[in-house]
Amino acid sequence: MRRWLPFPWLWLSLTALWLLLNQTMSVGHLLLGALFAFVICHGYRLLEAPRATRRGPWRRAAVAVRLLADVAIDIVRSNAAVARIVLGPGARARTAGFLDIPIELRDPLALATLACIVTATPGTSWARYDAEGSILTLHILDLIDEAAWIRIVKDRYEARLRKIFE
Repeated sequence: MRRWLPFPWLWLSLTALWLLLNQTMSVGHLLLGALFAFVICHGYRLLEAPRATRRGPWRRAAVAVRLLADVAIDIVRSNAAVARIVLGPGARARTAGFLDIPIELRDPLALATLACIVTATPGTSWARYDAEGSILTLHILDLIDEAAWIRIVKDRYEARLRKIFE
């Protein structure tokens, strides 16, 4: 049997947030906030991702921590590189371009995580994904060495995401 309130803590939090934002505890606002929270909770249930399997959680957690650390380092490096390009003396000729990378990821959550990683890294953006051909197209601000970018995406990100999600 389905629960009539799928996420009670979310419902309670959203109702409290509604009352805080409106700075009132009136019955009308309490009912309106509870109704909005109820609708949002049911909408969120429709968007909820499938549950992950529970096999090997510690091994995957270690891989996820290493991935997170590498992503943080890559973001700092990319920020410095983009700052040098934009603010550097003498406008260096940059080679912006699109790069097609064949990937083996199939899991939607892994692809979404890869999209977040790529988009969070300055100087790169997710341009397109062809599901039939499994081709990821990235736009890169300073595309000098295509093979290096392919290695970064395949070895640093895709391989680890496959260990985590598949």
